[in-house]
Amino acid sequence: MNAPVAAPGMNKQWVERRAKAVSRGISAGAPVIAARAENSEIWDVEGNRYIDFGGGIAVVNTGHRHPLVMKRVYEQLEAFTHTCAMVMPYAPFIEVCEKLNAVAPISGEKKTALVTTGAEAVENAVKFARAYTGRSDVIAFQGGFHGRTLLGMSLTGKVVPYKAKFGPMAPGMWHVPFPVAHKGVTVEDSIHAIEWLFKADVEPARVAAIIIEPVQGEGGFYVAPKELMVKLRKLCDEHGILLIADEIQSGFGRTGKFFAMEHYGVEPDLVTVAKSLAGGFPLAGVVGRAKIMDAPDPGGIGGTYAGNPIACAAALGVFDAFEQENLLEKAEKQGTMIMERMKSIKAKGKGMPIGDIRGLGAMCAFELVTQHGGNEPDAAGAKALAAKCLERGLLILTCGVYADTVRMLTPLTASEMVLKEGLDILESAILGN
Repeated sequence: MNAPVAAPGMNKQWVERRAKAVSRGISAGAPVIAARAENSEIWDVEGNRYIDFGGGIAVVNTGHRHPLVMKRVYEQLEAFTHTCAMVMPYAPFIEVCEKLNAVAPISGEKKTALVTTGAEAVENAVKFARAYTGRSDVIAFQGGFHGRTLLGMSLTGKVVPYKAKFGPMAPGMWHVPFPVAHKGVTVEDSIHAIEWLFKADVEPARVAAIIIEPVQGEGGFYVAPKELMVKLRKLCDEHGILLIADEIQSGFGRTGKFFAMEHYGVEPDLVTVAKSLAGGFPLAGVVGRAKIMDAPDPGGIGGTYAGNPIACAAALGVFDAFEQENLLEKAEKQGTMIMERMKSIKAKGKGMPIGDIRGLGAMCAFELVTQHGGNEPDAAGAKALAAKCLERGLLILTCGVYADTVRMLTPLTASEMVLKEGLDILESAILGN
């Protein structure tokens, strides 16, 4: 696709057209319009260059237009673009399922179902759990994000903007606190809340699954303690409940492992995948124990576009990239570089006050607070920092229940030179240089 001719004022013109044509409910983080992208860089319609620390919200761990991904896509485009996998199956769909079965952190026989979006993956994970257990209810965590569909937002533990104006929520969805040490919430608090839920609101025999993000995405990049995962697995085994790991944002190398659950030594029963699965193309799925995945009747799972052949081809290119380019090792190095720089900036005690710094692998984040050494969230500060960075050529994303957290999702393929350039811009914006 040819990019629009770069000219001054084009961003403003397109932003105005967008405001007139696009639903207000679809937000836009940056007041600029993308024209092209390569690896970890994006150019807008006026020709301005941005280093991408957002990665399309963790969608391009392998970078924009990775050559191995695009090669697979072009080859598939020459063959066919759609038959519907439920009408006439095709090889790329089967190959992606085989690849996911091979890497999923679950022992024994596994099977996969491919869909189109992360929210679909979550909804279908619940369907698998209900079909297998014969139970209805699901326990999720406060601060978790599981999608914008009815069931997805019902499981999501953040009201604004995901639940506001959209009630009532789906029944049978329960929430408990997610442990955050610097906010005073412990693992014991979380487990006690589940145990109390069983006494006060829902009997364990009615709970089909507990769903958890190993690292909360939209909720603020809080990393689940290993102790929590171990206790959740034990609790699930005790009551016949399935454990669902939502790895939509934390999967595909983001944390230095292919899946974040590999850090815990704990096996989930089902894993949801999406985002970086197909390197920028819409594809999602559920991977799980074969006996669970075979519980629904034929036709109970699927969708017209589920496992689109172009997206499946792209996913095979993503697997090629991971196999050939040591991206897991690069994730570890990238995460170390980011964390060390952020701690160094905070230690200066100047500019915009930084609170908690956290991360797992290259899934890193830091909080903006109202004063140095404090813990009071500063949502306005985080928003202002994002705007300052954009003006200087760096795209960053904010998140968190308090909207005070800056998350960094740089493509794992970013060169050390570009990563350093982005961190220099970030430091300059924080310190006000």
